[in-house]
Formats: sequence, structure tokens, C-alpha cells
Amino acid sequence: MSGYGQGFALIVVLFILLIIIGASYIS
Repeated sequence: MSGYGQGFALIVVLFILLIIIGASYIS
């Protein structure tokens, strides 16, 4: 269960980073 939580947290962090980088690149 903890492993699933870590994986989900990692995906969320990567997703947020992707949005920030993408927004900066588009602007």
C-alpha cells in the first residue's frame, strides 16, 4: 500500500513539473 502511495506521489510530482515546464515553454 505504501509502495502504491509513493508511486502515485511520484506521478503527481512529475505531472506538476511537466505542466510548469510546458507553461514556461509555451509562454
